[in-house]
Amino acid sequence: MSAGAHWPPSTDFPTQVFALAPAIEYSVRRLRMSNATHRRSPRSLVLCLVALAVLTYVDLATKDWALAALSRAPLMSPGPVCASSEEGGSYFQRLPTRPQVLVRDYLELRYAENCGAAFGVLNRGPTWLRLAVFAPAAIAAVLGLLWLFWTGYGGRLFAFSVPLIASGALGNLVDRFRLGYVVDFIRFHVREVFVWPTFNVADITITAGVILVLIEGFFVAPRPRAVASSQSASRASR
Repeated sequence: MSAGAHWPPSTDFPTQVFALAPAIEYSVRRLRMSNATHRRSPRSLVLCLVALAVLTYVDLATKDWALAALSRAPLMSPGPVCASSEEGGSYFQRLPTRPQVLVRDYLELRYAENCGAAFGVLNRGPTWLRLAVFAPAAIAAVLGLLWLFWTGYGGRLFAFSVPLIASGALGNLVDRFRLGYVVDFIRFHVREVFVWPTFNVADITITAGVILVLIEGFFVAPRPRAVASSQSASRASR
């Protein structure tokens, strides 16, 4: 089997994040009203960083496993990374081997390479251009989330979401630096009638983090800063 067009479809989970942008914006506005008058403790920050490191390691380790167990090097030299093929896709740098079926007709592990981002943005762009766009965005997102965490922004669910989202962003960014594309390998479908784009562990953690932000923004009643400050002052005066 020669290096062929990129299949099956895969996507970065920023696609889902962008689709939920209005809801996320609403959630963030509500979170700004929450009790964020005190920085989180150094212990909380250390736990957050440890969780971030562990989740990033798990993501990269599972991608390395997928590279070894679900793909092989092509017999012929593949085309340039993420270059367009004659069929309109992009050439695999490694060829998929036999997928591993977890739940027949529903869930399997199948190798895929993701060159683009949300809605196919820069899917055909050169590697240096994709890195120039994705790297600053991912780094800014991670640093921004950690800053919000440290300054006490949001509540408990937001705190849990920070290492989930940040680790996913870092894991996919590392793939772009080391490979030029993101390794995806989890494929969900319903008897091939409905096929969800292939994804990875980083996509799962990002999605879980976004869900936590939405839950806190929509369903957890915010505590106005003024009220929270007066309650803190009252407890301190006792």
